[in-house]
Amino acid sequence: MKKLSAIVVVGASALLFSFTTITPSVWTADKAHARITFTITHNMLSDVEGSFKLFDATISAPSDDFAGSTIVFTADAASISTDNDYRDKEVKSSELLDVEKFPKITFRSTSVTKTSASTYKIVGDLTLHGVTKQVILDAYVRTGIGMHNKPGAGFKISGTINRIDFGITKYPAAMLGDEITLNANGEFDKD
Repeated sequence: MKKLSAIVVVGASALLFSFTTITPSVWTADKAHARITFTITHNMLSDVEGSFKLFDATISAPSDDFAGSTIVFTADAASISTDNDYRDKEVKSSELLDVEKFPKITFRSTSVTKTSASTYKIVGDLTLHGVTKQVILDAYVRTGIGMHNKPGAGFKISGTINRIDFGITKYPAAMLGDEITLNANGEFDKD
């Protein structure tokens, strides 16, 4: 009985110490090859496009593909640009984004699920205008060799949010569409 107990203890110890901790790989946005944009309808006639000039994004991936990853994105709300100074001033004001009160826009994924060989469904928490809501985004991913001969990945991410859900209610939908289409397109380098 003592021999059996000793074998069980030795076997359990060997099994316990044979597991290795998997360190997730970190991927960082190559901001020279990345763009965060949005589109919203104006006066029910035309689409106005804009982008954020200052942002950061990282991906922490537990495996060779991106399923189960954690994606974190932050943008400086005051860096918004619609290529029109007058409109940008209004968008940044307390009437819309109120960038002085809410200087950061953040997104953190809560799940990343692979849906095909190169597509993913990303669910996460978006904080915009001081309000946090769950959003669902679609991603198309290509992998290969990026800058400096390091592993690289190209992400095309898209989704739609409702500005009213985030407390941006200044104008009626006839003047400013309720839906905002989000697009992110960029390269990530494996650290």
